[in-house]
Amino acid sequence: MNYTQTIEWLFARAACYQKVGAAAYKPDLSNTLALLHTLGNPHTKLRCVHIAGTNGKGSTSHLTASILQESGYTVGLYTSPHLLDFRERIQINGEQVSKQFITAFIKRITPQIESLQPSFFEITVAMAFDYFARKKVDYAVVEVGLGGRLDSTNVITPLVSVITNIGKDHCNLLGHTLEAIAGEKAGIIKENVPCIVGEQHDETEQVFEDIAREKHAPLTFASINYSIKSAHGDRWHDTFSIIRRGEVLYKNLYSELQGAYQRKNICTVAAVCDELIRQGVRISSQSFAAGLARVVENTGLLGRWHIVQQNPLVVCDTAHNADGIAIAMQQLSNLHNADLHIVWAMVNDKDVAAITPLLPTNARYYITQANIERALSANELFAHFSKKNALKYESIAEAYRAALQNVSPQGVVYVGGSTFTVAEFLCNFFAK
Repeated sequence: MNYTQTIEWLFARAACYQKVGAAAYKPDLSNTLALLHTLGNPHTKLRCVHIAGTNGKGSTSHLTASILQESGYTVGLYTSPHLLDFRERIQINGEQVSKQFITAFIKRITPQIESLQPSFFEITVAMAFDYFARKKVDYAVVEVGLGGRLDSTNVITPLVSVITNIGKDHCNLLGHTLEAIAGEKAGIIKENVPCIVGEQHDETEQVFEDIAREKHAPLTFASINYSIKSAHGDRWHDTFSIIRRGEVLYKNLYSELQGAYQRKNICTVAAVCDELIRQGVRISSQSFAAGLARVVENTGLLGRWHIVQQNPLVVCDTAHNADGIAIAMQQLSNLHNADLHIVWAMVNDKDVAAITPLLPTNARYYITQANIERALSANELFAHFSKKNALKYESIAEAYRAALQNVSPQGVVYVGGSTFTVAEFLCNFFAK
């Protein structure tokens, strides 16, 4: 099989959460461990940073990898899902895994696939660890797929465990309270391995403290110890400083990532880098600054308050749960633009009733659905917009074209609602 045939076979052969949702989730690590055993346990040969969280784990992973890359290291980065190309999931210093490696890997483990029946995610995790070990990366930054405790990536013993934040998402799998979800995320905390939690909240603080104490894992809450001060008040797009316990840690910083929510992620990354430095990893102030400034260039990160054009301003963002969408909508409202057009599609396992009230009342909505099995139908989604200025469209492409026709040159088009909305939008209109 060539590369295209291999990817098509992989999506068709193995259960994929991206396509079918909870049916692909395997609450057990035995398949992953068995598959890795046949490969010589490559995960045990890696020095890793392990990153979980409800929101921000992708940005935090890319930022951490970019900083380590700017520090002169060879850095593997494993993330999910992809937006444009499967190979986005596995990269080293910004270079995606080769098509040849993917086809050869699948051919090599086909007998194990037949006997173990691993999921799509279990296969891709094993592929990443095998690739990173073969390439002898200095460090691997590994993003959790879903949850933490039972996620396939949770077979590693990292240098530092990171949990960006806790919010209500994937409740059918992780629990319906913040405490329960925190317990699942905290499952990545390992014995004697330092843990960084990005955001401290009263509902979840005790969960992390109890598990960290049980595991003898030093625990740091980034939001308590680190903050950001912009050069000009709250204008996030300007330069800024990172303050650690009242003292300036880094100054004159700039990030390519323009989402206001990146403030929290960058504070988390600062705490992660401090811990890595404590363990002997060489990260200078210059490398930290360059890693923030060139994160998109270094890692190819897409879809996070991603401005794809000006006049009219077109922004897409992968925020897909109530907490993430609330922050994105706040930044959208800060644009103070009366001519606002929103292309919106969601997946069928999100709490639409909780999310819809977060959306602006002064916008014109273009309701549609992504071309995936998990998509919430445009008809069902449209029913939640009866009190808003909304029309229904058959596809994301049709909805976006309609928005462009109606928006003024000074207006704003926002595309969002799910990762898959953004992925299909970028594939249709902005893929190279």
